[in-house]
Amino acid sequence: MSFQKGLRLLTQMTGGSGTQNILRHNSSNGSARSLKMITKHYDEITIPVPWGHIAGKWYGPKHVRPILGMHGWQDNAGTFDTLAPLLPPHLSFLSIDCPGHGLSSWLPPGIIYHSIDYVLLIRRIMEEYNWDKVSIMGHSMSSINGFVFSALFPDKVDMFIGLDVLKPPIRSPRHIVTGLSERLENALKVERRNRIGTEPPAYEWDQLVERLHLGTDKSVSMEACKFLLQRNAKPSTHEPHKYYFSRDSRLKNSLFYTLSIDVPLEMASRITCPHLFIKAKQAPYYERKEYYDATLAALRKNSQFEYHEVDGTHHVHLNEPEKVASIINSFINKCRPL
Repeated sequence: MSFQKGLRLLTQMTGGSGTQNILRHNSSNGSARSLKMITKHYDEITIPVPWGHIAGKWYGPKHVRPILGMHGWQDNAGTFDTLAPLLPPHLSFLSIDCPGHGLSSWLPPGIIYHSIDYVLLIRRIMEEYNWDKVSIMGHSMSSINGFVFSALFPDKVDMFIGLDVLKPPIRSPRHIVTGLSERLENALKVERRNRIGTEPPAYEWDQLVERLHLGTDKSVSMEACKFLLQRNAKPSTHEPHKYYFSRDSRLKNSLFYTLSIDVPLEMASRITCPHLFIKAKQAPYYERKEYYDATLAALRKNSQFEYHEVDGTHHVHLNEPEKVASIINSFINKCRPL
């Protein structure tokens, strides 16, 4: 991609509203391929929080309580750019940037990001909009946090859609202890670099796309990278025609849940809302499958739980949203019909 095209992608998101224009490939027989334009208007919004603001993209009418879309680790609200236009038109959809991601405020200096912060963030957003209930769609890290939130506050969730990661992964004691020591040490190193205020490494646009693609183990397709980079890259102030990743570098040393298998099993027993989970077949389980299967069995005791598998990578909802849209829409129309 040329510098001019890259710059246009970055500047498209600076206004207060926009129209999502997406070219999607359609194929009935796997060979002939045509293009279909899908268009959906959204408004850029900000939600006040004690340390600044949460940025997001609001699709649909403001008087309708939206489905709250939450992205994976180091991604942003752009993760739902291709799926949002395919969702039922009678509902609104609010895709947010979590703290330190996208266009949202970073946490104050000296703070380490932790998964539980994002669980509390859902309550903050509910209070800001005076919602008694929340509908959640979460991918990866946010699928985990949606699972935790639905267990901690079962009376506040009327619908939960999880994408690809079922629950907090279980780690061995050795992995937990080693990982904590490494992340805490690295967090101090990042703080020292941030105090100096140097700009992160900058890359040509095509290099930036490739780094994102490879950095996700090729889970995000080269074509789909642009949807994340619109909110995750800035032009370099020192090197013309180059860009850098603009998310908070402290995110790389985030602290995640360190739980025994008994805790997710207890959480699963407390989730009573309609719950849809979609697993990407070409994505890993991120833990020993026996832990995954045990929690899945516990979730199946909820008569309103649905489980589906689709072909695709960890970011199948972004790369090929049609594969999950029909499943999600059927679920939504049962839980929150017109």
